[in-house]
Amino acid sequence: MKLKILMIDDHPSMIEGYKIILSYNNLGFEIETTSAFNCESAYEIITNKKRNIYDLVFLDYSLPPYEKMNITSGEDIAMLIKTHWPNCKIVMLTSHTEALILYNILRNVEPAGLLVKSDFSADELLVAFDAVMNGQTYHSITVKECTKELLSKKIYLDNFNRQIITLLSQGIKTKSLPNYMNLSMSSIEKRKVQIKDYFSIEKGTDEDIIREAKRLGLI
Repeated sequence: MKLKILMIDDHPSMIEGYKIILSYNNLGFEIETTSAFNCESAYEIITNKKRNIYDLVFLDYSLPPYEKMNITSGEDIAMLIKTHWPNCKIVMLTSHTEALILYNILRNVEPAGLLVKSDFSADELLVAFDAVMNGQTYHSITVKECTKELLSKKIYLDNFNRQIITLLSQGIKTKSLPNYMNLSMSSIEKRKVQIKDYFSIEKGTDEDIIREAKRLGLI
């Protein structure tokens, strides 16, 4: 049986490696691949209605952006895939080990697979492939370890709270946060109380939030 896979990564050598590994898959699939090396080429393939729909996409999180269409990462590409190919399975791969980035991918994209590149060998990639093609979800060990606590306390670190932490870490002052989020200042202050509670910070500043987030490997 033929399986059509789109591989999106800005390192051609990685794509060649994936292709070789998947040629040894245990499910008897004949692998047919198409490659894209940045957000623009991925966008052109996904939005081209003359192309066949792919069964599976291997998608790197960090990609050269397509600024004209405001597509800046693999997460944006994943959203595009879900719109155009709703039945396509997505396996996201990343070099990032920051818990908030991994957590955001899980929450926003809900990929069939999420693997940190430093985690997996050829054998594990085949295990992940088998699991995804059999309708299961696969997360590599770093993903499981980094996101376990966040997932158990997701009320504290919902999308808005994660945005606040990320923006603060980028040097954005609290008074400027409403310019970046669809929240009032009073809502932001209430959420900062939640975040400090999560971090067990009693009377800390924004710098304390950033310091604790870094200590926990969240940013």
